[in-house]
Amino acid sequence: MPTFLREHQKLAQQCAAEGVDHVRYLARLVELELIDRERRMVERRIKAAKFPSVKSLDSFDFAAIPKLNKMQVLELARCEWIER
Repeated sequence: MPTFLREHQKLAQQCAAEGVDHVRYLARLVELELIDRERRMVERRIKAAKFPSVKSLDSFDFAAIPKLNKMQVLELARCEWIER
């Protein structure tokens, strides 16, 4: 668990300063590990797909298509509509 190894001391100091108990400390550490694993998984899949370049909405030029509703696109990208 690479994230545990990398982050445990820094997070322990932060939690101690905040008065966080050991259960919440471990929960935060597990959460960091899961987030990092998911990030690495996405990176591996993008690499395996051999896309010519990686693109995201962060780098999209909305000015190139003035009729495109930026707020609506970003709202749809959050995928909250799936639950509704």
